Amino acid sequence: MGFVVFDIWVLVLLGCVGVIAGFVDAVAGGGGLITIPALLSVGISPVGAIATNKAQAIVGTTMAAWTYWRKGYVSILSLVPAIGAALIGSLLGAIVVKQIDTSALEIAVPLAVIAVALYFTFSPSIKDIDGAPRLSFAIALPIFAFIIGFYDGLFGPGTGSFFMLAFVALFGLSAARATAHTKVLNVASNLAALVFFVFAGDVVWPVAIVMALGQLLGGYLGAITGIRFGAKIIRPLVIGVSIILAAKLLFFP
Repeated sequence: MGFVVFDIWVLVLLGCVGVIAGFVDAVAGGGGLITIPALLSVGISPVGAIATNKAQAIVGTTMAAWTYWRKGYVSILSLVPAIGAALIGSLLGAIVVKQIDTSALEIAVPLAVIAVALYFTFSPSIKDIDGAPRLSFAIALPIFAFIIGFYDGLFGPGTGSFFMLAFVALFGLSAARATAHTKVLNVASNLAALVFFVFAGDVVWPVAIVMALGQLLGGYLGAITGIRFGAKIIRPLVIGVSIILAAKLLFFP
């Protein structure tokens, strides 16, 4: 797959798609809702689209995480146990998915994502300042990171929404800091699946490289926007992305 030749203008268009997806993903998650259909539309197989999406999206997510970190919104050191837990969970999920039937998740996950949207719509706790945590960050976060990481390796859609919900509802983080922490753990949970796809030869590298360049710009601009406007932009985008994701999973699986 890595040696398929694409028209230069197709690559340019996909690069622009990478910018838009990187921006949306850095603010609220859900960039795959933009990139996966674009990849499928240019004739890439479903497996190739998923693999290529992972390869390009992780670049934008890393850029966003790095930008939030540089601005002081996340401490990487405090997240090391959770990063390790998310990586291990994702690896196990990627292994288990080959052994079980995940069809039940096609109904359960959209309902869970709708619940996330409802929480972000009606909860008064989503602010631009940190609130009181309900659980211990050091003890409970690695457990949640493992569970959500496992889900990411097993199925995937909505992972960012679930991380956001945990950081806001359980650990009391502000909208921008919750997004920052989500991006860091997203990088870890995406790595496992990406490693599998790379060794399987499923990544379409010319497309992945071009879109990754777009993701660099989009991820940076999205993180800066999230920092600048905080809950005013993060909250409606998270709600919108969650609703669109739920609708896609329910009606266009």
